[in-house]
Amino acid sequence: MKTIHKIAVIAGDGIGPEVIAEGVRALEQAASADGSFAFEFTYFPWGCEYYLKNGRMMAEDGISQLKAFDAIYLGAVGAPGVPDHISLWDLLLIIRKQFDQYVNLRPVRLLKGAPCPLKDVAREDIDMLFVRENSEGEYAGSGSWLYPGTPREVVIQNGVFSRFGCERIIRYAYELARAQKKTLTSISKGNALNYSMVFWDQIFEEVGKEYPDVETHSYLVDAASMFMVKDPKRFQIVVTSNLFGDILTDLGAAISGGMGLAAGANLNPERNFPSMFEPIHGSAPDIAGQGKANPLAAVWSASQMLDFFGHGVWARRFIDIIEEILVEKQYLTPDLGGSASTSQVGDEVVRKLKAYSK
Repeated sequence: MKTIHKIAVIAGDGIGPEVIAEGVRALEQAASADGSFAFEFTYFPWGCEYYLKNGRMMAEDGISQLKAFDAIYLGAVGAPGVPDHISLWDLLLIIRKQFDQYVNLRPVRLLKGAPCPLKDVAREDIDMLFVRENSEGEYAGSGSWLYPGTPREVVIQNGVFSRFGCERIIRYAYELARAQKKTLTSISKGNALNYSMVFWDQIFEEVGKEYPDVETHSYLVDAASMFMVKDPKRFQIVVTSNLFGDILTDLGAAISGGMGLAAGANLNPERNFPSMFEPIHGSAPDIAGQGKANPLAAVWSASQMLDFFGHGVWARRFIDIIEEILVEKQYLTPDLGGSASTSQVGDEVVRKLKAYSK
């Protein structure tokens, strides 16, 4: 019996619709070639354009609508004329929090053929998986704005770190490290953040007692930033807070081919709610509609979706195809030094996928 995966597509703003369209084509081709599963895509016109017309980033009952789906495929949000904190908090972060997508997985891996700005670094030296806490921390939205518009104006932004939240993300990372037989590195800032990050470090050590077989390391975030550039091979599985994970994975993208190859998954591991998969490069309004956007990050995030649904063979094939395209250099977008359009790269992905079904 064929399995039907119901996917909510929020293509979003800027280049979002362009790259998501190619990811959808790739997923449909994989499903067609396999035959044991299929995708049912439903599109939602939410994002900044929707906000400018309706005063909100998504429908009032948007979360209720999305609950019916197995996963969400998100393009990008953000556009001139809409403040960034509105486009982020009124769509992406609402979905992450309401659906308890507390695990953010972002691979930082130098694929074959991908450019790297670091000198004397072997491809195998950059192969990390960031496990970012995705539900609280510095993005909890807790704080106060006192005496606005007066000389006494004060802004307080709280970082919220619960034992429940820290334990579950740290344990998830330990389980990954154990399963993959890799080292686990915790990144914090316990010397300066004497409550939140000391607490994080304490829990990392406590949970670690349950995993004596996992080799662990701990770095302050500033040292970790330096080592990611100078000695990236020391990182394999990495667990860190919401803010640090957000920043460090952009650094990771810079050393592993650029934002056009940056993918991310927002997971609810218990599958009580839909998980969400997205290229993390942003909406890039400066090149929107020009056919210059790189769709390979969207294809990589589609690979993460396939893996989440248990289609590991196809997930790996997507990565193999991305590497083939990077090595062959015939169909690359301008960010990677080529002249191919977004749809031409997508055509090549589909063509290569068809070869697997023969």
